[in-house]
Amino acid sequence: MKQALFDLTGRRALVTGSSQGIGLALARGLAEAGASVVLNGRDAGKLAGAAASFGDTAVQTAAFDVTDQAGAEAAVADLEARLGPIDILINNAGITRRFPATELPESAWREVMAVNLDGLFFMAQAVGKRMVQRGRGKIVNICSVQSDLGRPGTAAYSASKGAARMLTRTLCAEWARHGVQVNGLAPGYFATELTKALVDDPVFTAWLCQRTPAGRWGRVEELVGAAVFLSAPASDFVNGTMVYVDGGMTAVV
Repeated sequence: MKQALFDLTGRRALVTGSSQGIGLALARGLAEAGASVVLNGRDAGKLAGAAASFGDTAVQTAAFDVTDQAGAEAAVADLEARLGPIDILINNAGITRRFPATELPESAWREVMAVNLDGLFFMAQAVGKRMVQRGRGKIVNICSVQSDLGRPGTAAYSASKGAARMLTRTLCAEWARHGVQVNGLAPGYFATELTKALVDDPVFTAWLCQRTPAGRWGRVEELVGAAVFLSAPASDFVNGTMVYVDGGMTAVV
């Protein structure tokens, strides 16, 4: 198979929520595949630190809040005016708030939906409409195994990720004919800064290792191959689908 199918040289990628964790790992992977990368987050200081971790590889940063529709549109317009077209959008920004459903505060519900669903759509809209006009582009929405599976204490998160899956399909239905591929990448359980409490919980980790055929937590670097594939020419006829990177979790009962 030709290496060019996975070559991102000359492509510009914007990765939301990329100051740490999965987003930062995906940004590094796209840069290694040749893409020019723009890191996004709300904290300019954390973004600067993330950018410094790339060493000699030059990256751009853009501090803005994806939940602000007008702000997202203004940021995308500014980036394209200064740097050129955004060829790849990795819609990664996300949060979770764990509560029993009977005790889930309205504020927590709305906070999760604002980031995981509103922000996902606002970014897809701002970048996607420009991709449609150009007749090309790749959008990768970071979904979850909880786009399909429920778990106690995750009502808001699971609902938002299920909605992300359906939004991915709907944008495919609208934009595929315009040369834009919109797909979902669904991680299982990965060890990150945001999951540290669960990683450190021996009861939860034991359950996870028993539930997952691979028998362990995922490493963020193991998401890179799927992200590069969905961002590269190799996936030009892949649209509206979900790629699960979950150690087999969704394959078994």
